[in-house]
Amino acid sequence: MDVELEKNWQDVCKKLSLQFDQDLDLQGILFLIGVQELGKGYKVFAKDEKLELMHIAVCTLLTSFGYYEFAGRDDQGWPHWNLNEKLPPLKPMQQELLVKEAIVEYFKGELTSDT
Repeated sequence: MDVELEKNWQDVCKKLSLQFDQDLDLQGILFLIGVQELGKGYKVFAKDEKLELMHIAVCTLLTSFGYYEFAGRDDQGWPHWNLNEKLPPLKPMQQELLVKEAIVEYFKGELTSDT
């Protein structure tokens, strides 16, 4: 991971962990993004809904790279995307870096530097 991305990633993790008063990892941050993008506020989600929320987060994040396009919401208000471009074959570490880069971009400007 390049040094700047790692620093920015750690900043995002630290600020979100402080905001939510718990240590957050990649999965936890994806869950938070999914809840935010769903737009229904926090509630207790079933296991399958938690997975769907993480899928919402990944689609949202990869939209900025052109891989997905927002298609709309279903009758229950859940967002859906169309795949624009198939992701290139990536090793797990490369996938993680891509998602971390997208998360840093997602929160750029939203998290002020007060730490």
